[in-house]
Amino acid sequence: MPDEKPQITFEDFAKVDLRVATIIEAEAHPNADKLLRLQVDDGSGKPRQVCAGIKAYYDPETLVGKQIVIVANLAPRTIRGEESRGMIIAASDAPKDGEGERNVVVLTPMSPIDAGSVVS
Repeated sequence: MPDEKPQITFEDFAKVDLRVATIIEAEAHPNADKLLRLQVDDGSGKPRQVCAGIKAYYDPETLVGKQIVIVANLAPRTIRGEESRGMIIAASDAPKDGEGERNVVVLTPMSPIDAGSVVS
């Protein structure tokens, strides 16, 4: 079982903007072995780039058209020379420290919904 993180208030959680996004392009990150570079439709009318460490678990071609959940208000960050404007939400059954086999699953809505829909 992973270590528990500190308890936060509802007000802290309410600051996180979780949104549904549709993957419109997915490819290997040009400068990183473990990352994919995703272009997603977040409902804003222009694509958003998100870099995600899921290359070992997903073929890019299988992700196109899938809906995912992203943290939309995470400050942009440059990862290996590529700007990432958000974070995808995924679950893992093992810690990142390399102990044991790790499985990573990207969280998706159970039914199609408009890109940009708020997750609450």
